[in-house]
Amino acid sequence: MDRTDSGRNVLFVVLDTVRKDHLSVYDHDRPTTPALEDFADEAAVYEQAISPAPWTLPVHASMFTGLYPSEHGASQENPYLEDATTLAQSLSSTHRSACYSSNAWITPYTHLTDGFDDQDNFFEVMPGDFLSGPLASVWKTMNDNDHLRKVADYLVSVGNKIHEYTASGEGADSKTPEVIDKTQSFIADAEADGENWFQFINLMDAHLPYHPPEEYAEEFAPGVDSTEVCQNSKEYNCGARDIDDDEFADLQGLYDAEIRHMDAQLDRLFSWMREEGVWEDTMVVVCADHGELFGEHDLYGHEFCIYDPLVNVPCMVKHPDLGAGRYDEQFEMLDLYHTVLDHAGTAPDADADPAALTRDPQARDFEATRSLLRDDHRTFDEPAYEGADRDRGEYAFVEYYRPVVELKQLEQKASSAGITLDEDSRFYSRMRAGRRVDAKYVRNERIADEFYRLKDDPGENVDLAGDAREHASDLDEAAMEATEAALAAFEERRGGEWKSVEDDDVLSDMSDDAKDRLQDLGYLE
Repeated sequence: MDRTDSGRNVLFVVLDTVRKDHLSVYDHDRPTTPALEDFADEAAVYEQAISPAPWTLPVHASMFTGLYPSEHGASQENPYLEDATTLAQSLSSTHRSACYSSNAWITPYTHLTDGFDDQDNFFEVMPGDFLSGPLASVWKTMNDNDHLRKVADYLVSVGNKIHEYTASGEGADSKTPEVIDKTQSFIADAEADGENWFQFINLMDAHLPYHPPEEYAEEFAPGVDSTEVCQNSKEYNCGARDIDDDEFADLQGLYDAEIRHMDAQLDRLFSWMREEGVWEDTMVVVCADHGELFGEHDLYGHEFCIYDPLVNVPCMVKHPDLGAGRYDEQFEMLDLYHTVLDHAGTAPDADADPAALTRDPQARDFEATRSLLRDDHRTFDEPAYEGADRDRGEYAFVEYYRPVVELKQLEQKASSAGITLDEDSRFYSRMRAGRRVDAKYVRNERIADEFYRLKDDPGENVDLAGDAREHASDLDEAAMEATEAALAAFEERRGGEWKSVEDDDVLSDMSDDAKDRLQDLGYLE
């Protein structure tokens, strides 16, 4: 196959920070996603798609490589994707590719954009050219030179002041229309040249802070002043700021308005694709990377936990081999890597040589049982652990490494309020989870492990490994034992549990280069 063979186009859309139960296509009681409801008429709608982590960098790295976070290594402890081949690189000989986003983690700095023929970042902290294109290497040179770095620090300081204004509500504007415009131009150019294309976009409207366009704010959050509600999750999480039910309701109204805006922009893109005659030949993936909490478990945002509102994400796929409808089978979001290869690869038939699909000896081998397009999807023919009666494919795994960036911000907010954080708390804890559709076991590094019977307790309110253990039935105990054993087997395949670290080791173990990059992006002070 070469770039001119037809029928292999891919549009991959990530709605950043969108939780499943806030989409009307997933039965939310507010009309947030009418366009996606129409899309569902021709797409597979998945109820049990599980992200491998609760935040952007490791999730995108997993979707781009087919690897778990512990395999690709991209986390806040090491905020780069290194020594891994991306999906775009694997498709470089067969597809023209582009990556457009307004997320600061999806830039040449983190290597998530490696392999894309074109990429652009619409991040508000500083002009996007500092984070993408030819100026990215110039910016790196400035940062690596002690003298020039003073100039770079000044530019970043100015950029952060601009960001404080543009994100304040008065000057805030969505970058999504620009992303859609550029996507249309890219597709049109590829089509004009007769080439297959792979277009990835990440839309950030639903990420804090929420300042939706007026027309949607009036519909979903009438009378709410976005500059008066708490838009800093760290203030709430550390205890410096209280948020009552009414304020959380206002925040969720703004959040829904942001989702509605993204849906309208997707409608514009999808309608244009139909008019241009490129819709039928394109596999379309629409998903979230993670969700958001609004006070559940006394948390706000998407850090310090791996509860289902963060990791059980929406995912919809349009493909001729997938019948439209609802699918309840659990799968892992890293399976999308294999699914895209299956659709876009040189030999997607059942007897294909897996190596022929990846085309790169350093890339993760294509696994047919991880492709959503195959009848034997998730049939691994391997027990979840020795002696298990369930297949490993029935389990999904989530990994959360030390949240260096959020933790530093949390500590700063706590210190300013005269609050001392407990270092033996979830704020300082790494986490892993083993999940099946009816049960979930969470391994915590610094606090007690947790277990939830999801079929009876989808809100994860009754911890049967904790104070509610006395109420666990024999079936609950068996499910807990099995899910913990599956997680332990996963950890063994990953090299065991976490290494022991001292309280201050996480930041000190990071390279100076990594800390400098996070400072430049405005995540560290």
